[in-house]
Amino acid sequence: MSGSQQADREVWLDDGQQESWRAVVALLTMLPAALDSDLRRTAGLTMFDYTVLASLSEAPQQTLQMSALAARASASLPRLSHVAARLEARGWLTREGSGRDARATNAVLTKSGWEKVAATAPHHAQTVRDLVVDALSPSQFRQLGAIAQKIRHRIEGQAPPP
Repeated sequence: MSGSQQADREVWLDDGQQESWRAVVALLTMLPAALDSDLRRTAGLTMFDYTVLASLSEAPQQTLQMSALAARASASLPRLSHVAARLEARGWLTREGSGRDARATNAVLTKSGWEKVAATAPHHAQTVRDLVVDALSPSQFRQLGAIAQKIRHRIEGQAPPP
């Protein structure tokens, strides 16, 4: 076998890898769509809306700088700004200047936003349990989390934790 044939062979996925990869692609397509659809139907929120509100609900004083919130939500600042404006119009968050950095903007969860998260979270948690957690053994679910972290760190260009 020539060097180029060997290199080609190393690039292509074998049948087992191809089958696994197709399952991952299907999961990456179907799970977000299922969660988004469920949240839209039951709470009038997109998955991204919920992620933003839930991230704020978990932050100290329910406040995060927009850049930190974008990182937690895995979003660009322009996308987050657009969604924040929509959530602000619904009364679920406010944006205000940061006391520490005049150039920074904080997102703050309002009382109404807290109530929306609190009302939405139990159903969303049950949906996550139904679709993912209960489909796996506890050990498999921990492995899935570890695998997801490794891939995320690779995408972010970071060395994974030991």
